[in-house]
Amino acid sequence: MLGRTANGLFWMFRYLERAENTARLLEAALRMALTRDVVTAEAEWRSVIATLGLQTSYEALHNGYDGVSVWNFVLRGPANPHNVRHMFAAVRSNAREARINISSDVWEAVNENWMKLDRLLTRPITQVMVGDVLAAIRRAGTQVHGAFDGSILRDEGFHFARVGTFIERADSTARIVDMKYFILLPSLSYVGSSLDTGQWEQVLRSVAGARVYSWLNAGQIEARGIVEFVVLDDRFPRSLAFCRNALRGCLSALARTHGCEGQAMALMRDADAQMAGLTVDQIFEHGLHEFLVDFLDRNNAIARAIAEDYRFHA
Repeated sequence: MLGRTANGLFWMFRYLERAENTARLLEAALRMALTRDVVTAEAEWRSVIATLGLQTSYEALHNGYDGVSVWNFVLRGPANPHNVRHMFAAVRSNAREARINISSDVWEAVNENWMKLDRLLTRPITQVMVGDVLAAIRRAGTQVHGAFDGSILRDEGFHFARVGTFIERADSTARIVDMKYFILLPSLSYVGSSLDTGQWEQVLRSVAGARVYSWLNAGQIEARGIVEFVVLDDRFPRSLAFCRNALRGCLSALARTHGCEGQAMALMRDADAQMAGLTVDQIFEHGLHEFLVDFLDRNNAIARAIAEDYRFHA
């Protein structure tokens, strides 16, 4: 497979995952803002911008944090080159680049959803509209993934797409947990203590894990259990452990196809050593923020190594 085709599949699914994760983050913030006081709501919207790394560009245009300003900036803001409208345009552009390696079902799902979302995001999004827009973004991700899983050969193209998905998903989960635990804390003295239940519930909603966590834990919301769930529970498809396992499997399959292992696999083994036998108590003892920053650094290094190993830019 040509490097540019592999690159197209990798980034098509990174952008798809990023758009869906952004919608979930906004949905969770919207729920929190509607049920809390003005000060808490403002902090919630600020945390969304912080998680997405958009503070500088947002604050260049806005003096404060309110829902309408934040979701319009994140979803469609012309001054935000990382808005969701641009993300889905990038999904379509990369799908076109890899057109020969995706089915008609996948292309149709991408193209139809791009046209729908482009229309929805052309105009400012009001309070009345925002729920429907966020639901449409999530449905777009579900439809493309469904078409892909149901119609694509399990060949190297499939694995490049899955690698992109799990690199991005791991990045998103780690950033959400870090933001909720570190940025929103009133002070560092709260680390390891019993934190506000609503904020931790937002972590679960942001990673689509509220219902399954509640089922597994009889509805008990507490920091230690949630961190263990979203970091170490390899049954949950958005946990860091699940993403690492899936990524390892895809990289192993690509190594077998190409007859050699690259730098990405070496970095993967190092990353595995970081989490082997790890417990949630050890994570808190070392420092959750420090653990997550290290995880993100390793995840980004693996992504860069994949691009080099498979000559994405050749």
